Parts: sequence; structure tokens; C-alpha cells
Amino acid sequence: MPFQNAPAPLARALSARGFEAPTPVQAAVVAPEALGRDLLVSARTGSGKTVAFGLALADTLLAGAERCPPAPTPLALVIAPTRELALQVKNELEWLYAETGARIVSCVGGMEPRREASALARGCHIVVGTPGRLCDHLRRGNLDLTELRAVVLDEADEMLDLGFREELETLLDAAPKTRRTLLFSATIAREIAALARRYQNDALRLDTIGANAPHADITYRAVLANQPDMAAAVVNVLRLEEARTAIVFCHTREAVRQLQAILTERGFSSVAISGDLGQNERSRAIESLRHGQARVCVATDVAARGIDIPELGLVIHASLPSNPATLLHRSGRTGRAGRKGTCVLLVPPARKRVAERLLQAAKVEAEWSGAPDRAAITQADAERLLNAPFLNAPVKDAAETSAAGDDTATDSAAAVSARHDTSLSLVERLVATHAPEQLAQALVGLWQKSLPEPMTVRVITPDTPRSRPVRDDAGFERGERAPRERGPAMQGNWFRLSVGRADRADPKWLVPMLCKLGGIRKQDIGAIRIAGDHTLVEIASDKAERFASCASATDPDEISIEPARAPAGGGGAHGGGGRGGPGGKPARGPNRGFERKGGYREDAPWGNAERGGAEAGERRSSKPRPAGKASKSPSSRKRKSP
Repeated sequence: MPFQNAPAPLARALSARGFEAPTPVQAAVVAPEALGRDLLVSARTGSGKTVAFGLALADTLLAGAERCPPAPTPLALVIAPTRELALQVKNELEWLYAETGARIVSCVGGMEPRREASALARGCHIVVGTPGRLCDHLRRGNLDLTELRAVVLDEADEMLDLGFREELETLLDAAPKTRRTLLFSATIAREIAALARRYQNDALRLDTIGANAPHADITYRAVLANQPDMAAAVVNVLRLEEARTAIVFCHTREAVRQLQAILTERGFSSVAISGDLGQNERSRAIESLRHGQARVCVATDVAARGIDIPELGLVIHASLPSNPATLLHRSGRTGRAGRKGTCVLLVPPARKRVAERLLQAAKVEAEWSGAPDRAAITQADAERLLNAPFLNAPVKDAAETSAAGDDTATDSAAAVSARHDTSLSLVERLVATHAPEQLAQALVGLWQKSLPEPMTVRVITPDTPRSRPVRDDAGFERGERAPRERGPAMQGNWFRLSVGRADRADPKWLVPMLCKLGGIRKQDIGAIRIAGDHTLVEIASDKAERFASCASATDPDEISIEPARAPAGGGGAHGGGGRGGPGGKPARGPNRGFERKGGYREDAPWGNAERGGAEAGERRSSKPRPAGKASKSPSSRKRKSP
């Protein structure tokens, strides 16, 4: 029996589950020197920690017997940071302690608290829960910790990061001083060490990972993609890898919602997990992943701990983790129980250095590349089709496999045989009536039709020089700006508006007003020159007559618009969005314009929205408008009653 130091009922349960040998953390907690002692254990995600502390509790709960004695109050308390992890721990302990007769109760948020209180009142041996809900039951008198023999803090570092220090101290202070305290954490930070010193007695330190080392079964890749291409990059990475199950991490709930909608629209069977979902919805989402009904899970960091999904082969960081520990915890959802996995970080070029420092701090080596394009995905699809098992099986075996794939437990042998014969007959008819090329073409067409369509992305190689990011006045990066096309110079017709700098004239509301009153489009507006008490606007020559006709029909209380002479320096470049000079070149001297912050950009498709005065060429004053000065903007003026 592989688990010789474990109690017989637990060893039999492990053997029935196919456990051949203990993992390092499991072997460490059942070693003779660890029996009966407080433990401070560091172990990586996916190393079998749940079974490990289940084994560590066995000696305390069973005391050498094969069945647990009746327990009116809990004997062991397991505290986990998230609902998913708590429920997963409960499920693991149930099969591990199935032969011992132990009763296990869960207390987590999102569940009916009265049912949990009733289960606690009936008596149990082990309580598994989240800090908040456990404290609620403790305050209401539903949870009695007076007979507690052991407390387990699972993912203690995550609970401290989530702000559960006060709840943990409340629970630990309510437990007897003679209890055992088992603290499991992926990282032993200063806060974890301080917690251990306060609540543990002569704890045995067990380090099974060694200086936060990365997971050896996970391959890391860093993919460069522009921020607007992030969703497309996620789609193409999923298509290239074709993992049976994948999880995509985002920072915010809104990002999760949007990305999950995009994946569903592209044909991926996906689910979302975030804090705004109820517990039942989150549980159904996880179950659909485990049973193969969904292939992709889009989640916030709330799901970074506790999700254990078999065959999870791909983790995508759609947003960069905030620290190395989060990177390792997220990535640890794959590569579990000896399986291989892939972790992909999507990195905007502007954050490449941040990603490099993050990987270096996590002691992870990643292969850098651009986002996969259609050609790479098409080639990968072709390789998968050529190597598909159903193409390499004999015809008879393939027919049997096809027939057996639709079997149910209630099918009779005659029904299976009939389906097998029908499948063989159909194969013979297809071969007799169609050429091999037709059959192959139909197979390829059906194969391609069943796959989600890749998206178009700009491939950025790691050696591509990055242009300097454009930043606004507040220092925030606005991304790369495409170069503006410069059109040929043209002279439009000028009009004078009865509002100016003193009236807070601004292209942000002037342009839509001109389009509405003059029956023109934004592309028909050229240079805009704002003076102290008026504004000069250039209108395309072919639209000037229409504009003048529509503008003359405005009400008397509207802004007056009348033809005017061209100011000194002329207008902008038609179609080019230049800065005031002919041919789209920047205007020299005091009349040179500038861009305002946010909203409408004054580099219109042609011409320029200059803000200098018509003669003086002064920029708009940054001084506040005098008190009581009324604005003549359409949004602030009241129209006369009819």
C-alpha cells in the first residue's frame, strides 16, 4: 500500500482513487516527526494540499481507530479564502473520510445559512468554510468551537490579501489553546510568519517548493499584442492551442463580461466566473467545465484559488498579474497532478518591461512571440486533422467507435450491433458513389466548419521597435496614434459666428452645432479660429451655399452666422487635418493651433481647428470665466417659448 503511514481507511480510499504514491507535501505531513504537531507548510498550487491536510488531521480525529466517534460539536475546522475552494475541500474530504463515518459540513457565502445552522446543530466532525460566513455562525451561536482539536488555514496568504485578518483572528481566538494549528500557504510572507508566531506552538516548518520556484510542468509563453487586439489575441491563442479546457483571467468583472460575450459570439462554449455571480451560478459554471459542457472559463482573480478542473491545459492572462505570487497562483490552475500545461501572458508593447520584471521576479522563463495569425492557426488545424485518431483507425474499428459513441447505459447489444451495421453500410455507399477527393474535401469542410473562426490581429514580433507612447497632460498613455493623412490644400468659404472665447466657444460643441444648423458633415468643416468675441469657421466651397441657406433660417435667439472674409494666413488643408498651414503643414507664427484634451480632436479630416484669434492669434485663455457670464453654447441656452 503506497500510503503506509496513513490510517487504513484513508489509505484504502486513496488506493481506490488511483493514488500510487504520495506527493512531497503529502509525504511530509505524515512523517513521524510531523504527527501531532503544529505545521507551517509551503506548497505550490496543485501539489495535493487538500489530501495532505486531510491526512494530517486523521491522527487527531481518529486517535488510532478506524471510525470517528460521535461528535456533537466540530472537532476540526478548515478555513479557505473562496467559496469554490471551500466546496472543493469539502468534496475531497468526503471521499477521503468516507469509510470513517465522518460528517463534514460546509459554511460558505451564497448558500442558505439556515440549512448550514441545522447541519451544525445535528453535529459534525469537520467544518469547512470561508472566514466571513464562519464568523457569522460564530456570532449567532450556531458554531461551537469549544471542543475543537485542530484548525487548518488553507491558502493563508490569499486570505490575508483579501483582508480576512480580523475574521481569522476572531476564529482562532475562539478556539481552545490546546488545538493543533495547520497553516498551508503557497508563500510564507512576513504577515504569514507573524500569524504563525502568534497562533502556533513550536510549529514544524515544511517547505516543499523551495524559494517559490515555478512549476516544472508548465510552459510559459509571452505574446505581444496591442491593447485593441487583446480580445482577438485571446481568440487566436485558444484556436492555436486547442486545449480541452482553458481559463482566461481578467482584472475586472466588466472585462470578464465583455470577453465572455466575444468568445460566445465567435463560437466558443464558454462560461464566466466573477464576484457578481451567485454561488449557484458559479457552481454550475465550474461543473459545466468539469463535465465538458463548456471549454473556456473567463474569470477574475476570485477564481484563481480553488478551481481544480481535470484536463485544464491552458491558462491565459488577458491582463497582467499584479505580482509574482498572483502569476504563479493563476498559472497553477494547469499542470496539476503531473499533467503538462501551458500559460500564456498577453502583453501590450508598452508594458513589455513590466512583464519582463514580473517573470524575472517569479523566476519564470517565457518564450516571447507575436499573436498567432490565421496562417499559423490554419497550419495547426491541418496538423491536428492529419493526426486525428479517427483517421488512423481501421475502417471497421472507426465504424465501431462511431457507433459506440452514441451508446447509453440502457442500450441493448442488438441496438449497438444495428448501429454498427448501419455505419458500415453508409461507409460502403459513400465510397461507391463518391470519389476520394470529394470525400476528403467534404471532411475538411466539415472539420473547418466545426471550428471557431480566427480573428485578424497585428503580429508584433519581440524585436519590433516600439514607438514612444503618446501621453496626455495627466501623464496617462493614450496608445499609438495612426499618422494623419495629408490632403491637398484648398480654400473654403469663411463664416463668422457670434460666439468667441469669452463665451467658452469650443470645437467640442461648435462642430456638432454647425453640422446640425448648416446641414453639413464634420468632414465639410475646415479650420476653426476662435477670437475673443467671435469665431471664424471655414466651410468646404461645394457646401458653402447650402450651409449659408440653412444657417440663415435659424431663430433670432440662436447663434448668428454670417459670411466673412478669410483671415490672414488662410485656411487648412482639405482632407488632411493639417495644423493650419497650406498643404497640411503646421502654421508658423502665433496662429499655430493645438489639440485640446479629450473629446473632439481638432485635426479634422481636412483643415484645422485653430484657436488663435483672427488677427492676434492668441490661444484660448485658461482663466476661468467671470462669474455671471452666460455661455451661448447650445447646451446651456434656453430657447424662447413658441
